Amino acid sequence: MNKKIFISTGEVSGDLHGGLLSRALFHEAKKHSINLEIYGLGGEKMKNAGVQIFQDTTSISAIGIWEALPLILPMIKVQKKFYNCIKKYRPNCLILIDYMGPNIKIGTQLKRSRNNIPIYYYIAPQEWAWRVGNNSTTNLINFSDKIFAIFKKEANFYRRRGGNVFWVGHPMIDLTKKLPSKKDARAILKLPANQNILLLMPASRRQELRYILPTFLKTAKKLQLKNPSLVVYIPSCRRVFDEKFRKGLEKYKIKGKVISQQNNSELVPYIYSLTKLALCKSGTVNMELALYGIPQIVGYRVSRVTAFIAKKILNFKVRFISPVNLLVNKSIIPEFVQKNFNEKNIFYKASRLLDQTSEKVKMKKGYTLLKKELGEEGVVERAAKEIINSII
Repeated sequence: MNKKIFISTGEVSGDLHGGLLSRALFHEAKKHSINLEIYGLGGEKMKNAGVQIFQDTTSISAIGIWEALPLILPMIKVQKKFYNCIKKYRPNCLILIDYMGPNIKIGTQLKRSRNNIPIYYYIAPQEWAWRVGNNSTTNLINFSDKIFAIFKKEANFYRRRGGNVFWVGHPMIDLTKKLPSKKDARAILKLPANQNILLLMPASRRQELRYILPTFLKTAKKLQLKNPSLVVYIPSCRRVFDEKFRKGLEKYKIKGKVISQQNNSELVPYIYSLTKLALCKSGTVNMELALYGIPQIVGYRVSRVTAFIAKKILNFKVRFISPVNLLVNKSIIPEFVQKNFNEKNIFYKASRLLDQTSEKVKMKKGYTLLKKELGEEGVVERAAKEIINSII
C-alpha cells in the first residue's frame, strides 16, 4: 500500500516538530505495511527524518508587520511551489505545523479549491491566549478537518467553537529526558568546578539578531563582571548565526562559547546540566527550559512600527509572551517586552535569581504547575497513529 503526506511548516521550532512527527509517521506506517512518502516545506531536521524537502522555510520567518515585508516575495514563491507540488503528488493528507501566517493562507486556499485533501493542523496558533481586533478567530476551524491540540486550553477553545479536536499533549514532554550529571557535564565541556553557565538563547529569526541579541549580550557582560565564575554559552540553532554570535561575544569582551548547530543535540544536555540561569527569547525554548527546571528570564522586542500598529491599529492583546506563563495564566517567568526590555531591568532580575534561593524555588514551584497541563508521554506517537489510521 502506497501513501503520501505533505507537511507545511517553517521556522526552527516548526522544523523540529515536523522532524519528530515525520519519524513517528514513518514508524507507524511501517506497522501497517504502508510504503509512506512524505514531502514538505521545512528544514534540516525534517530532511534528516526522511522528508523530501521542496523548500527550506526555516529562514523565511519573522514576527511583526515591518519585519515581514522583505519576506513577502520569497513567501509568494514558496506558496506557488507548494500548490504545484500538491497538484503533482496528490497527497493523502496535508499536515500544517505552526507557521501561522503562511499556513492559514495555504489551508484556506486549498479548502476553497475543493480537491478533498484532508487538512490537519498540528500545533495551532495560540488564539486561546491572544486576540486581535474584534476577538474573531482565524478561519482555521473552517478549513481544518482535524486540529491536533497540544494544550488543554487550546483543545477546549477550538472545540467550543465547533472544531474537530484531538488533544495529544505537548511534544516537549517526549523530549525531556534526565540530564547528565554535573560531573559528566564538566568533563565533556571541560568546565572547571568553579565555573557555571549563563545560557543565552536569543535568536531563531534574523530580526532577533538586531532587536534582542545586543541587549542580552550587554546584560551578560554586566553579570559576568559581577559573577566572574559565569561562562556564557550560546547554542546556535542556525549555522548562519554562528559568526554573528561569535562577533557579539568578542565585541563585548564576554568570556564564552558559541555551540554550532551541528553540535547542539549532542552538547545541549550537558550545557543545561550546568546552567545557573538562561536569558532567552519567547518561544518553545521556554517550555523546554521549564521542563528541565532551569531558571530563566524571557525578553522580546520588535520594531517600533510593528509595536505601534499591533497596539493602536490591530488592538492586539496578550497578557504574557512566554508559553509557560500563558499556559498557567500566571507570571512564573519574568518577562521584559519592548520598552521594558533593557539590560538594566534584566540585570536586576537576573542578579536576584542568581543570588536568592527563594526566587528560584518560587519559579520551580510554577514549573510544577505547568507540567500538570502538558499531558502524558507518547504525544507524537498518538498524533502519528491518528493520522495514519485516517488515511488507510
